[in-house]
Amino acid sequence: MSVVQSVRSAPSPAATGAGFLTGLRVFSARSLKKSFRDGESLLMAILLPVFLMLIFTFVMGGAIDVGGGGRQAYLAYVMPAVVLTAAGFGASYTAVVVSQDVTTGFMNRLRTMPFPAVTVLLGHAVSSMVRNLIATAVVFAVGFRVGFRTEASAGQLLGSVGLILLWILAITVIFALLGLVAGSPESANGYGFVLLFLPYVSSGFAPVETMPGWLQGFAQHQPMTPVIDASRALMNGQDAGADLWIAVAWCLGFMAVAVWIMAVVFPRKVAR
Repeated sequence: MSVVQSVRSAPSPAATGAGFLTGLRVFSARSLKKSFRDGESLLMAILLPVFLMLIFTFVMGGAIDVGGGGRQAYLAYVMPAVVLTAAGFGASYTAVVVSQDVTTGFMNRLRTMPFPAVTVLLGHAVSSMVRNLIATAVVFAVGFRVGFRTEASAGQLLGSVGLILLWILAITVIFALLGLVAGSPESANGYGFVLLFLPYVSSGFAPVETMPGWLQGFAQHQPMTPVIDASRALMNGQDAGADLWIAVAWCLGFMAVAVWIMAVVFPRKVAR
């Protein structure tokens, strides 16, 4: 057998694809670059919570008396609700970009490449977390600048921020699911719009007992109320009590259900 024949008959090495961590790193970087290039969306993600905090504190803070402490007490009361409200708007961007990846055929193109396609969704989740973390840091900075003070320990502040980030992750996964099942980016944005109203019908901006009786039941038992109450308690150096575990259960429950549905829908959606 000649040398040429030996070379031709030798088996070629099997092509190796990118692993899960490599795919996650690549698509997280892709999503972050795309996010930071969209200057308007990034600016809104940062400025919206600041404007909400200033409006509720200086426009409504004098009218809504929480514990007789005036505007400063209301600022401490409303801070977690502002952060979580803005996080919802920031996470809704995930539904749009995931829907764009599905409807433009990007997901299907990945089937011909050595990448785990699911890392695209995880990359969008990482990008959303980074955007919202920046917005949260800006809100806290402006809040301290306009008078927010706390007696909370470092551990309590970290616990409050950690719970906020856990909710951001949960709602990001939900929006990613909406983007996956929606028929267009516009409809994906519309489906999630109802979720953005949850903080307003909770204990976020006014005590539940001040609401009409027919609304109090929903406001007291919807997921945003324990998340906000626990975050507020920790942020102000108080004991979160059972609200903390109820909030964590809501977050983990949402993520478990959303991930399970995505595991069922994603292969079929990509294969279309």
